[in-house]
Amino acid sequence: MADTSVKIICLLAVLSGGFMLSSCANNSADTQTQRLSQDPENLAVLWTSGDPAIAHKVCFMYTHNAQKQGWFSRVQLIVWGPSSKLLSEDTALQAAVKAMMADGVEVKACKACADSYGVSDDLAALGIEVKYMGRPLTRMLKSDEWEALTF
Repeated sequence: MADTSVKIICLLAVLSGGFMLSSCANNSADTQTQRLSQDPENLAVLWTSGDPAIAHKVCFMYTHNAQKQGWFSRVQLIVWGPSSKLLSEDTALQAAVKAMMADGVEVKACKACADSYGVSDDLAALGIEVKYMGRPLTRMLKSDEWEALTF
């Protein structure tokens, strides 16, 4: 539970703008280096919210910066549930996703979710890989190689 609390506090610090990863991990330089070397190199961001403010002000800001700033070797945005419908309708969000993709963020959408909203073709037309994501997400969650974050 303490590790989760540290991650939440660190994420809030990132979003507020004044953050150094080492300041959240521990005060000892040796412990910081050890912790950073053991952290997953890949980030899976599970975007489930149908709220455009959450997308613009929180989810996309962190996801895009995680890629551009090199905080992770690989960043994947997973469009899941209500976010699939929102993305299919909101051109500003579509432009933001395209910018993330251009900067190297991998964007995938859950086919079962997108099908349930009737938007699979719309998302695929944006260049998003639409596929069943239950098993891939489960593998990520069980892996030591991925960190998962949900918005």
